[in-house]
Amino acid sequence: MAVSIRMRREGTTNRPYYRIVVADKHSPRDGKFIEQVGTYDPTKKDKAPTLKVERVEFWIKNGAQPSETVASLLKKAQKAKKAAPATA
Repeated sequence: MAVSIRMRREGTTNRPYYRIVVADKHSPRDGKFIEQVGTYDPTKKDKAPTLKVERVEFWIKNGAQPSETVASLLKKAQKAKKAAPATA
């Protein structure tokens, strides 16, 4: 089974909202998925995605292929995670 990490479109006309999901490569864009690993709202000013980085990395280690857009969002999320100071 080929697995991909991609965006699932939700929201209304002209107000898109995306859920980042792990899905079978052959399932439709808004169809059945395995796991939801984050969200992305392009209408917000900061446009920062909320991702479960550990789960995304788990799926990539197990052979899932992220789409180009999800790969760029993952890079942004990883940079933000590194830049955030660790609280003790």
